Amino acid sequence: MKKLEAIIQPFKLEEVREALKAIDIDGMTISEVFGHGRQKGHVEFYRGREYQVEMIPKVKLELVIPADRLEEVIQTIARAARTGKIGDGKIFVYELGQAVRIRNNERGEAAL
Repeated sequence: MKKLEAIIQPFKLEEVREALKAIDIDGMTISEVFGHGRQKGHVEFYRGREYQVEMIPKVKLELVIPADRLEEVIQTIARAARTGKIGDGKIFVYELGQAVRIRNNERGEAAL
């Protein structure tokens, strides 16, 4: 099993969710997060004054999937989230040792 964390632009969330749903991936956790990568924020103007916005709002998706679907899910997320501009986000992949469904104690991929 693999755990994916995808940091994406907030306005791309529905597009990514629909793309994952189309390939029968529907279990995920979604969080609103703030941060920055290489772009180090941006400059905005308010009432004629310039100020630096360093922490940019993003959305983090967390998914646990069978290892054999990893590349398919990565490509689906990347395609749906891509704008081609700085700040599109990142996908991180982790090895997952165990999953347990609390309701009935199913383990491993059966718990997904």
